Amino acid sequence: MSESSATTVVKRMDTDRRYDIMVDGRHAGLTAYRDLGMRRVFFHTELDKAFAGQGLGAQLVRQALVDVHASGMRIVPVCPYVAKFLKRHDEFADITDPVTPDTLRWLETQLG
Repeated sequence: MSESSATTVVKRMDTDRRYDIMVDGRHAGLTAYRDLGMRRVFFHTELDKAFAGQGLGAQLVRQALVDVHASGMRIVPVCPYVAKFLKRHDEFADITDPVTPDTLRWLETQLG
């Protein structure tokens, strides 16, 4: 008998301005963003503790960044997890912009 694997889906939730990762229909985590022109500013990533240690954070961020690339936008990694991911995965370097003080001030106004 073979072991069944979980179904994992990453969805962009435009109204909530985030990407959600679902495992067998259960919400496992998210990475949140705000758009500044043609730049998608990622500022927060979290996983439910019940799903920790399964590589889901990396899967979530990778699929979010692939989506950003496909849309023609650029990435600004304010979120430490996204920034760390990008340091290990240089295939997104050509669409990544640095975090600047102006971007941080803008983000602060967006988040209240």
